[in-house]
Amino acid sequence: MTRKDGLLALLVVVVWGFNFVVIKMGLHNMPPLLLAGLRFMLVAFPALLFVARPKIPFRLLLGYGITISFGQFAFLFSAIKFGMPAGLASLVLQSQAFFTIIIAASVFNERLQARQFAGIALAVVGVLVLVEASLNGQDVTMLGFMLTLAAAFCWACGNIFNKLIMQHEVRPAVMSLVVWSALIPIIPFLLASALLEGPELMLKSLIEIDTITILSLVYLAFVATIIGYGIWGALLGRYETWRVAPLSLLVPVVGMTSSALFLGETLTLLQLLGALLIMAGLYINVFGLRVWRRKLIKG
Repeated sequence: MTRKDGLLALLVVVVWGFNFVVIKMGLHNMPPLLLAGLRFMLVAFPALLFVARPKIPFRLLLGYGITISFGQFAFLFSAIKFGMPAGLASLVLQSQAFFTIIIAASVFNERLQARQFAGIALAVVGVLVLVEASLNGQDVTMLGFMLTLAAAFCWACGNIFNKLIMQHEVRPAVMSLVVWSALIPIIPFLLASALLEGPELMLKSLIEIDTITILSLVYLAFVATIIGYGIWGALLGRYETWRVAPLSLLVPVVGMTSSALFLGETLTLLQLLGALLIMAGLYINVFGLRVWRRKLIKG
């Protein structure tokens, strides 16, 4: 990966890491499904008036929009609303890297390396530790935890659709894909909000919308979605899936740090152990054991 693309990846890391604090703030006065629906409405309008529709089969656009947009954020927003700490959610969501690698191995016949098996195994242990922490009632609800894992799986499926789209004979511009795919989840979000959250709560939230919620929507729509996914999609299109997906290694570092600073969140010892195991799994998946091997050689 070039230095320029590496810096772009770091920008996405910072944007998506702080994104979890913004989600938590946005949910203080608006239900999750409505907040997510408004987010994608802002992404789509008025941008689609100035961006050409991507020339790809509708089934690919639909699959991308349903998985990476509707599925991921319906589960993630609901998870944080139902008790998943924002910082911990930023970590558990990165299991998308492993879901992506496993699915891509089947869809694209990408060969898994030994370090990826080791990283996945270590991360699974970390997830099990977090499940134990959740069962012990340590400030994490099991519902919130499972919803976050579901969000990670949807993100991984979206990565696969993105790869298929970028391999299409007419490769779409990244911004075209981001903007037009944002149309897909709007109606599902609004319908789900009406059914699950109720028209009365929807109307009340819109009437009583405050500055914090508005600023949160602006960040979620324009910074996290248009900028973040625009860059991420371009990187997935230029490089192998296994090389790009694990670059989210630092997202939970930013997420947990910013959550501690702005939301006052802390981790118990058991949660910290699970977090460290997942981070170690992500690290091994990206870098293998090169650092340790070099130290042994030098020693």
